[in-house]
Amino acid sequence: MTFIKICGIRYEDHALAAAEAGADFIGMVFASSPRQVTPAQAAQIVAALKKSRAKVKTVGVFVNMPVPTMRKIADSCHLDWVQMSGDEPWEYCQELSRPVIKVIRMSSNYQPEAIIEHLEHGTKTLGEQKHMFLLDSKDGEKYGGTGLLFDWNLAKPIAEKFKVIIAGGLTPSNVGRAIKLIKPWGVDVSSGVETRGVKDMKKIVKFIETVREADGR
Repeated sequence: MTFIKICGIRYEDHALAAAEAGADFIGMVFASSPRQVTPAQAAQIVAALKKSRAKVKTVGVFVNMPVPTMRKIADSCHLDWVQMSGDEPWEYCQELSRPVIKVIRMSSNYQPEAIIEHLEHGTKTLGEQKHMFLLDSKDGEKYGGTGLLFDWNLAKPIAEKFKVIIAGGLTPSNVGRAIKLIKPWGVDVSSGVETRGVKDMKKIVKFIETVREADGR
């Protein structure tokens, strides 16, 4: 089964609806972004999800933020995972006491072999710490949320060796093809399920339905 992360959630009702529709992870952005939430907003979303007894896991998305600040936010919001979407080194990830999702920004100039070597080093460094990798599109100095696709052929050999989540330009119309080609552990979507910058529940439901169809369910 392909796991599904709906990212950039800002409101309780969107989080609850996405969880009910079948999302496995709810992502909330603490970095500078049109989708940024405050720790207080995130705490309310997490509390609402826990009250509903949703099985969904919560993820805080950070970019180059000091570890003490990330840890304080993660603790106060009761986050399940911390996602580092910036230029943080592997050793930086070790300093957190929570499971980590480390983002790798993909470029057409990259070779799968080099990325695999990089992830092997990361895996060795993180050791027993629970972790996953997220492959996203590289677009200049932007750290995610680009809405751009990267060459999925680069991801296929990486997904064969590591537990990876695919992001970058996914929509209800193309996520099925991505799953069939790459066979990733999970998929991540944000702008691809929005209408005029706001999460669209019809698109979220369609995205999740398409993923399950691709899984053969």
